Amino acid sequence: MNRVRVLLLNAALGPLDYRVPEAMDAPFGSIVMVPLGPRKVPGVVWEPESFPSEEIDFKKLRPLLEVREVPPLRAPLRRLIEWTASYYFASPASVLRMVLSSGAAFADTRPMIEYRLNGTLPDRMTPQREQALDKLIDVQGTISELSFKADVSVAVIRGLEKLGMFDRIEIAPFADLALPAPDHDIVDLSDDQKRVSATLIKAVQDRKFQPYLLDGVTGSGKTEVYFEAVAEALRQDRQVLVLLPEIALTEPFLNRFHARFGAEPVAWHSGMKQSDRKKNWRALADGSAKVVVGARSALFLPYANLGLIIVDEAHESSFKQEDGVRYHARDVAVMRGLHEQIPVVLASATPAIESRHQVEQGNYQLLELPARFGGATMPTIEALDLTQDIPARGSWLAPSLINALEDNLGKGEQSLLFLNRRGFAPLTLCRTCGDRINCPNCTAWMVEHRLTQRLACHHCGHVIPVPEKCPECGDEDSLVACGPGVERICDEVKMLFPAARTAIVTSDTIWSPQRAADFVTQMEAGAIDIVVGTQLVTKGYHFPNLTLVGVVDADIGLEGGDLRAAERSFQQIAQVAGRAGRAAKPGHVYVQTRQPKARVIQALIENDRDGFYAAEIEARRAAQAPPFARWAAIIISSEDNSEAMETARLIGQTAPKVDGFSVFGPAPAPLAILRGRHRHRLLVHSLRSVDLQDILRDWLEKLEWPRAVRVGVDVDPYSFV
Repeated sequence: MNRVRVLLLNAALGPLDYRVPEAMDAPFGSIVMVPLGPRKVPGVVWEPESFPSEEIDFKKLRPLLEVREVPPLRAPLRRLIEWTASYYFASPASVLRMVLSSGAAFADTRPMIEYRLNGTLPDRMTPQREQALDKLIDVQGTISELSFKADVSVAVIRGLEKLGMFDRIEIAPFADLALPAPDHDIVDLSDDQKRVSATLIKAVQDRKFQPYLLDGVTGSGKTEVYFEAVAEALRQDRQVLVLLPEIALTEPFLNRFHARFGAEPVAWHSGMKQSDRKKNWRALADGSAKVVVGARSALFLPYANLGLIIVDEAHESSFKQEDGVRYHARDVAVMRGLHEQIPVVLASATPAIESRHQVEQGNYQLLELPARFGGATMPTIEALDLTQDIPARGSWLAPSLINALEDNLGKGEQSLLFLNRRGFAPLTLCRTCGDRINCPNCTAWMVEHRLTQRLACHHCGHVIPVPEKCPECGDEDSLVACGPGVERICDEVKMLFPAARTAIVTSDTIWSPQRAADFVTQMEAGAIDIVVGTQLVTKGYHFPNLTLVGVVDADIGLEGGDLRAAERSFQQIAQVAGRAGRAAKPGHVYVQTRQPKARVIQALIENDRDGFYAAEIEARRAAQAPPFARWAAIIISSEDNSEAMETARLIGQTAPKVDGFSVFGPAPAPLAILRGRHRHRLLVHSLRSVDLQDILRDWLEKLEWPRAVRVGVDVDPYSFV
């Protein structure tokens, strides 16, 4: 084959044809280096029929420069890239970029150089150098990684390196991996666990595509069950992918995996060093890495011999990517299983309505674990009506919850207070003029973080010191923090129980797997009495001495017009309630609410999960909402609001008239400005019988708008802001 079509990483170009030099072999899937103008860029050799185009005269074709010495991308992965691009309205190049995210992995096999402080100090100190030396103690990484961790420029790090402040360390390009042993530690399973694990083991042996919904109550031992399927895949010398919704869960999971299989799996997440990403990418591409545990991006890695996919906490909305290629990892995992012809396990104590609907349709097979492992019982749940059980002035905890915390401390047992709000207070208000401090880049309030003495925007990351006087009217001592965040609740706990040992668990305090591991160690050692945390503590953790959970504000998630508000609130509270009483000691959960009669609250108290889901599904069916129909969002943004508005109107006015296809909007987005860009939205509704993607493609590809305007399509949206 003298001519090949190469898919580049540049979405604007599309695939290009190249000539294969004599004595060079470039089969489909090969990662190649090709000339593009004066540059040398990577790409992948692809089947021409996947991207039909007019054939260029062979004499005009430029030659391939090199075929990289890594295994070609297999056909199932190439088909997944095509499907993801088509379904989620993205360019194939954008999806391929996720596959080749670790460019160093296929660039060459030379060792990487990392740097580590050696203890010497520069003759001349600057504030930036002082900050870098302070933040980089015991940190090792590349120049760019050290710059990011120290929050200083690359020039500062390079300057310190030239002065001899760092030792140079060579990192081998290939991983030295200990292989997991399937029979390292045999676990004693319950009868229910044996029944379910036997089904999954047979599925791995059969080597056929079949999605399973592993529906087990919190504490039922779902992990031990799917570990049996992992063990069977290892016996067959096949690879396993386990997806987790948060990197903070990775380190505790690795420890649990090590106890079962005698070795750690390979990790994949955004917090990894570049050298580790390079080694792990190569190890799974050549098949030497057998089990990969990672965040959603691990789904697009080039596995050599994949035999099983597990999506843990499959209901989690964090599996939905909200920028770039807006895919849902749970659904793409099922499609990868289809292309690879392997089983896929979706594990959850509170499955998504979409997954339950697939069971009803006969597409997924349901596997149930209805009871907790080892005789542990589900916690009791009680609603505290805040209109009757009123917190003291300036406080946020009801007297009944305070009494329960005091009793639990007296028994030497651990407690958890859950509030899904980071920081100290969500709003800072001037008592004199009424001004609310907003982010200059977004239509969002700045959130006070008292631990760092900063106001932060949780949308764009803009940070400022807390002002001493009102920025609007100039009055001093007029700014007041309104509403509670986890830091404020922790302050209240410290005032009520000064002897109690407390911990705040949010993405601000648990930002890496190692920090999560340290938190777990402290909890297991009994060094923490009361945890105050956000949704980060609602999943994955098992603390035998944690017996009390207090939900500070159950009404937060019920506000707004989100399609999934009730479902998400139920899942979140049920998950955090499931942290209580997971061992011999019984658990108790107190849910603070001003709406004790709300359907979500009643279902939680009465432990009527099936009733809640049935009512929610019927409401969706009546409204022709997903999963009974389909939605897509069209998001228009620009730094110029008039350009964004005109483009949004153009798109709305040219909407196609098709039976079963409706367009609502345009309208300013609820988050009307994000990162300095004005935003407008349209919502598309279509029946299942309508080919949504083809209509969207035919509609939008005919339109033109200013280059500064971005138009994004979010198929199956989870965010409506």
